Amino acid sequence: MKVQRPFYPEGEVCHTVTLHTAGGIVGGDRLSTRLHLQPQTHALLTSATAGKLYRSNGLDAHQQLQVRLEAGACLEWLPQEVIAFNGAEFRQDTYVELAEDALWMGWELVRLGRTARGEQFLSGNWRSRTQIWQNGRLVWVDPQHIQGGSERLHHPHGLGGCPVMGSFAIVGQDVSAELMAQARDAWHSRTSPPDTPADAGVTQLMGGMLCRYRGFSTLEARRWFVAVWHLARLALCDRPACPPRVW
Repeated sequence: MKVQRPFYPEGEVCHTVTLHTAGGIVGGDRLSTRLHLQPQTHALLTSATAGKLYRSNGLDAHQQLQVRLEAGACLEWLPQEVIAFNGAEFRQDTYVELAEDALWMGWELVRLGRTARGEQFLSGNWRSRTQIWQNGRLVWVDPQHIQGGSERLHHPHGLGGCPVMGSFAIVGQDVSAELMAQARDAWHSRTSPPDTPADAGVTQLMGGMLCRYRGFSTLEARRWFVAVWHLARLALCDRPACPPRVW
């Protein structure tokens, strides 16, 4: 992995782009990222391209993210989408430690299989576990496990036959009912093709909110997440959104 030079299109906010030079993750890979933001700092991290989780050779791939935000710091973790190929064996662990008034805004978009080629996620495993702590208190934990070919892929309480899933969590500060209503309105006011049905929801968290998506289009999910990001930026950071140059 490489970190390209930082950009400051907003002045004080550091925009950083990570590049996985291998082009994708295969069985046996280990990727570890540690981030530490000092008090009152603000950073936005994204990836240069979509991530790829290739078919495993029998070994698990593991990605770990450890984040520590000091008082008043804000981190926007906004990577581009990930494509999990059929047969991928992948696990990721995200651990976030927030100080007082620190703010985490992080999303994840995953497509199971290259559906444009007619592929399905018939074998393999995609696992993710996120823990967010604030002042030594666990405020949100989100374990997910999708097994290739399992009933959960098609069950109405699972993915309901949808190959794309996404989560956008904003944690660390109280979120108003107005902001949550605006996030829901942003979903209902979208324009999407009639042949790509999708579901979405907005849930209040302890000191934050969570947006979920399941559907057929990473572009649709991304557009909604970006719209919510614009709203949250203004409401919680008093700063208009500034999309990274690589988007």
